[in-house]
Amino acid sequence: MIAAYPLQWPAGWPRTPGNGMKHGKFGTKKQRPGQHWQSTVEITVAQATQRVLEELARMGVNRDDIVISTNIQLRLDGLPRSGQRAPADPGAAVYWQTGGGDRRVMAIDQYSKVEDNMAAIAATLDAMRAIERHGGARVLERAFTGFTALPAPTARRSWRAVMEFPPNYDPTGDELRQRYRRLASGRHPDRAGGSDAAMSELNVALAEAERENG
Repeated sequence: MIAAYPLQWPAGWPRTPGNGMKHGKFGTKKQRPGQHWQSTVEITVAQATQRVLEELARMGVNRDDIVISTNIQLRLDGLPRSGQRAPADPGAAVYWQTGGGDRRVMAIDQYSKVEDNMAAIAATLDAMRAIERHGGARVLERAFTGFTALPAPTARRSWRAVMEFPPNYDPTGDELRQRYRRLASGRHPDRAGGSDAAMSELNVALAEAERENG
């Protein structure tokens, strides 16, 4: 099962190096009280999420068949928790299933903010719908890549094993963050010996540890 949090990056998709990310230019129009013109403000996570959902709805995809996966923690109602820091990994991946049962995914991490990567996914979906409108249905079909199912939860190592803590040891929040930073420096795909799989496993382990330790 694909999780909305933490980020479940699709297997085999290359990652953008941290120094290769750029600032996004996605925004939304807003008119302030007493202002006679609209100004462009930075897009929020909620607005970017809505854009993605609207684009997929136009493609006939049901909301229940969509998972937007990022490193942003969500409330029970599915909206982002307030007051949280921007995640170190701002990538976003959208998984969905078509009416015909085909499973698809689109993932982008070239921007430095989660909301911009999500807005980029929405913009890409819109562009692909334009291809379909102009008779390029076959081109559109080939443009999507089917995703590889993630391992079952029982196949994963415990978060303590992944983060190299002794069994039954309960680290403090500071210990978790320090251990994460140290391990991430060696497991990031940009580093020799690192890989997307190792970094994804570490991200999942950190999220599980934070949930268990409150």
